[in-house]
Amino acid sequence: MAKSSSTYVCQSCGAVSHKWSGQCDSCDQWNSIIEEKTDAPASGAKGARLPKGRTTRLVDLKGESPAPPRILSGIAELDRATGGGFVPGSAVLIGGDPGIGKSTLLLQALAALGTSGQKVVYVTGEEAIAQVRLRAARLGLADAPVLLAAETNVSDIIATLNEGEPPAVVVIDSVQTLWSPVIESAPGTVSQLKAGSEALVRFAKTKGACVLLVGHVTKDGQIAGPKVIEHLVDTVLYFEGDRGHQFRILRAVKNRFGPTDEIGVFEMSDGGLQEVTNPSRLFMGEAEQAAPGTAVFAGIEGTRPLLVEIQALVSPSTLGTPRRTVVGWDGTRLAMILAVIEARAGVTLSNHDVFLNVAGGLRLKEPAADLAVAAALLSSLSDTIIPHGTVLFGEVALSGAVRPVGQTEARLKEALKLGLDHAVIAIHGDKAPKTQLETKVLATISDLVAWVASRRKGLRRIA
Repeated sequence: MAKSSSTYVCQSCGAVSHKWSGQCDSCDQWNSIIEEKTDAPASGAKGARLPKGRTTRLVDLKGESPAPPRILSGIAELDRATGGGFVPGSAVLIGGDPGIGKSTLLLQALAALGTSGQKVVYVTGEEAIAQVRLRAARLGLADAPVLLAAETNVSDIIATLNEGEPPAVVVIDSVQTLWSPVIESAPGTVSQLKAGSEALVRFAKTKGACVLLVGHVTKDGQIAGPKVIEHLVDTVLYFEGDRGHQFRILRAVKNRFGPTDEIGVFEMSDGGLQEVTNPSRLFMGEAEQAAPGTAVFAGIEGTRPLLVEIQALVSPSTLGTPRRTVVGWDGTRLAMILAVIEARAGVTLSNHDVFLNVAGGLRLKEPAADLAVAAALLSSLSDTIIPHGTVLFGEVALSGAVRPVGQTEARLKEALKLGLDHAVIAIHGDKAPKTQLETKVLATISDLVAWVASRRKGLRRIA
């Protein structure tokens, strides 16, 4: 009989080592390494020849395959994030901070599916049945036909799900509470997590059910433990946004059945998470008056063009090392833009504190936001106002050149739809984009500095 041996697994990143240490060499996390028992490899595996296998029929790449069927949840923003609805026989991992709204959204989705006649099951490992019922009553979903179970043993969960007609959608809340009796490790460890997830994914594939696994994230935004099971599931959705903010953004970071980086936008209310049908209007902050330091950026999130207000505050610093605070954008990218403005346009920012914020809690990753960020910084520094109804986008190179970005016409079309009438973009060479907006084209960052300086003054600083 093969003897079991011990390995030491980091519970933060899943790295495996053969001896214990206080700090993980892979992710530098302290006190995250736990001893876990593993089975020894089968006798004779080392150096033994592989057994003779059977041949597999090879097929051409060219061919017709039917599109996978979809289960629509009835929540349009959730269906958008999943690429058009849940796919039967798939596994979906949903991550997010505790309390951000994962359980609420999934309970709403199950209630809608149950009302439409689908068999749905909600398995909770963190809350009692009474707590789930209280939440359903608070959301007005107490009468929805949703089956509940409070269980953490994977074998018992699968045995329950195998009884009778297989469910269409199953929610496991959360995956960190699962444990398997055949694994000699505590619940929540990587080994338990992996074994439980593999069993549930296998159930989804064999029974044609869609399994939704809820996972919590760490302080730095990584999905704790479940990072090692991301390759097992078909789709990974991640909740963005601050718990103190009423808006929530559900982003697809992996999707085998649809586009990645697709987002769904929700607003937290007394009745649960309500979908936001026009996110551009939300992120633009239309009710506020134009002020120095604000610029509207036309971005692309997944397949959706989105207008977002970028806010900047540049003020003289009394510190030896001025502050650089960024919310919703890459801090390294901000440092690069500040360096380009100073080196290529001669505008000194090294003795100023800089604060940058993306409205609505959205997190931008596109280089296309460079131009709008630079305009907001220059507007705040010079106390000038970027005219209301102006959208900006373009990538800024280290040489100071402003470069065009993809999907220009889709961005301009979204701006026109929301009533904007001016656009500041990069030179596109011979093929200019077709638009009804009045466009201002820029070639370098110096052109942007001159354009911003020519705008009208806003609030004057009190010296």
